[in-house]
Amino acid sequence: MIKLFVPGRLCLFGEHTDWAGHYRTMNADVQPGAAIVTGIEQGIYAEVEKSPIFEMSSEAPEILGQWSDFSCRMNEAELKRIAKSGSFFCYCAGVASYMLEWYKVGGVSIRITKMTLPIKSGLSSSAAICVLVARAFNLIYNLNLNTLGEMNIAYLGELRTSSRCGRLDQACAFGVKPNLMTFDGDEIEVRSLNVKKPLYWVFADLCVEKDTIKILSDLNKAYPFASNKSEQLLHDALGVRNHEIVQKAIDYMAKGDAKALGQLMTEAEELFDRQIAPMSSALWAPKLHETLRDPNIQPLVYGGKGVGSHGDGSVQFLARDEQSQLQLVDYLNGIGLKAYKLTLHPVHTVRRAIIPVAGFGTRLYPATRVLKKDFFPIPCPDGKVRPVILILLEELIKSGIEEICLVLGSEEERMQYAEFFEHPLSEDHLRKLSPENQEYENHILDIGKRLHYVYQREKRGFGHAVYQAVDFARNEPVMLLLGDTLYRSLSNKPCALQMIEKYERYNQLMVSIHDVPLKDVSHYGILSGVWEDKDESVLNVSMMTEKPKASYAEEFLGVRNEDGRHHYYSVFGQYILTAEVFDQLGQDIRQADEAGDRYREIELTTALEKVREKNGMMGVRLEGVMYDMGNPEALYRTVQQFAQP
Repeated sequence: MIKLFVPGRLCLFGEHTDWAGHYRTMNADVQPGAAIVTGIEQGIYAEVEKSPIFEMSSEAPEILGQWSDFSCRMNEAELKRIAKSGSFFCYCAGVASYMLEWYKVGGVSIRITKMTLPIKSGLSSSAAICVLVARAFNLIYNLNLNTLGEMNIAYLGELRTSSRCGRLDQACAFGVKPNLMTFDGDEIEVRSLNVKKPLYWVFADLCVEKDTIKILSDLNKAYPFASNKSEQLLHDALGVRNHEIVQKAIDYMAKGDAKALGQLMTEAEELFDRQIAPMSSALWAPKLHETLRDPNIQPLVYGGKGVGSHGDGSVQFLARDEQSQLQLVDYLNGIGLKAYKLTLHPVHTVRRAIIPVAGFGTRLYPATRVLKKDFFPIPCPDGKVRPVILILLEELIKSGIEEICLVLGSEEERMQYAEFFEHPLSEDHLRKLSPENQEYENHILDIGKRLHYVYQREKRGFGHAVYQAVDFARNEPVMLLLGDTLYRSLSNKPCALQMIEKYERYNQLMVSIHDVPLKDVSHYGILSGVWEDKDESVLNVSMMTEKPKASYAEEFLGVRNEDGRHHYYSVFGQYILTAEVFDQLGQDIRQADEAGDRYREIELTTALEKVREKNGMMGVRLEGVMYDMGNPEALYRTVQQFAQP
C-alpha cells in the first residue's frame, strides 16, 4: 500500500495564458503563456494499492454527502462512458481509461482518507483528483513517469470528460511550492521559483456559482486571430502585458518585496477587468470586487485579485504579516466565505554543510593509529600536497558554503583539527615559506573560523553520525559530503555547486549519482527512476536497492537514457539533506532506544528511503569524477590520479 498526498493549486498570476499560449501552433504572433502557480496546503490524502478493478472509496468526513463509493471493470469502453457522464467520478474514469489504453495496466484501489481541498472553488480539485489517479497507476505499476508525465496524463484524462481544463490546472503535481509555467504551443516548461522571505497568502471561496465553460468559450472566440480591437486587447493582456507582470512578480518574490508584490496583484486585477472581463458576461463578478474593496480588509493586506478563471469563484490576498493573515482568515470566515491560509516559505540556498569524520579508519591501519584518514596527504594538480579534509573544505567554500560542521568521534580528536586550522605556524616556520604559501597559511586559518564540531560518542551507524548535526542544520537544507571521498569537477563549477544549483531549482531531497557498469551493481546501492529534464541530469528516484544482483538490476533498475540503452546509477557521495531527513533519523533513533536496541545501526539510506516515499527524492548526475580513499587500493589510485590535471 502506498500513501499519497496531492494538493490543490492556486494561480497567483497568469490565469488563462495556458490555453492562449497553445494557439501559437496556429498563430506565431500569439505570445507564449506564462503563469506563476503554486500548490496549496489543502489537498487530497489517499492510500492506493493494486486491484483487479478500478475502485474509489472514502473515509474522509470532509466530503460526506458529496460522495458514494465507486467501482467499475478495467474496460476501456466502460471507463470512457463514465468519463462522459458528468458524474462525480468522471474525471477519475477519464484518467483510468487513458492509462488502460496506452499502458495496458490493471486496476487500482484508491481510498481517500482525508480531503481538505474545497471543491469547485478555482483551486483545481478536479485536477488534483486526476493527478492522484495518474500517480497511483504510475507508482503501482512502475510506469516510470516523471512529474510532467503524470501532469500530462491527468490533463489528457480530464479532457475525456466534458470539462475543458487549462494546462496549468495540473500544476498541483509539483507540490506545495511556487513554479513558473510557460506554454509555447504544445511545449510546457516548469521552473521552481525562489522566495526570499515568507509570503502570507490568504484565499477564499466566494461561495457564488461561476460559469467556467461560458467564460472559456467566450474568451476562445478571440483566438487564434484577433478580429477587432477588443480581441486585440485580450491578446495583449494575455501576452506582452502578462509577461511584464509575471517577470515583476518573479523579481519581487526573489527580493522578498511583499509590498510591491501585493500592489502588483492589484495591478493585475485592474488589467484583467479592463482588457479581459469585457469579453464575457460570465466574468462580471460583483462579489469578488465587493470583497477586494472591503474597507475592513485593506489594513491587513498589500493587495488582492481573483483566482483562476475569475468570475465569482475565489479571491486571493497577500497579507502584510502572519498576524494579519490569521486576522484576515477569521474575518472572511466570519462574513460567510470559506477562507484558507497559504504561506510560501523561502527556498533557502544551501549555506551549511556536514562532513562526518568520526570513523576509526580501520581499513587503513596502522597509519590511522597516528593520523586520521581525513588528514592523509593527497598531491593536487596545482602542485600542493593537501590533507583530504582541506580539499573537501575548499570544495565547499568555492561553492558558497558559509559554515561547516565536522562530526568527530570524541573531544580528543578536536585537538588535531584545532592544531591545523586554528593555531598559526611559529614565526620561524612561517619565514621559511614562500610569500605565496604565507598567504595560503592565512587562507587555512580563515577556513578554521567557519568550522563547528559535534561528537558521535556512540558508534551507531552513519545515520546516527549525521543526526548529531541536527541542531547545526537548523531545519534548513544542508549539504553532506563523505569524509573519505574526493571529487574532481569536469566543468567550471565544483561538484558541490552543481548540486546546490539543482537544489535551488527543485527544492527537494537530493543525492548525487553516477553511472556504474551492470557487472558492478552488486557493490553499490542502485537508484532507479525517470529523468525529469531533457539533459538527463536530474533523476526522479522511484526505487533504491542496496547491492542488487546484476540479474535483478537488469530487469528492474535500469534507467532508459536518450541513447535507448539502460544505464545503472549509484550514489556519487554528495547529498543535500532536508529537514525531513533529520526528523526521520530522530524517529529511527527513538524507536531503537524505546525497543532497548541501542546497538542497532541507524542507517542514512533507510531514512532517505522513507523520506523518498513520502516527499520524493532527486538524483543529480554531476559533471565530475569521484575518488574513494577508504581502503588501501582506493587510496593508492587516488594518490596516483588526483594530481593529474
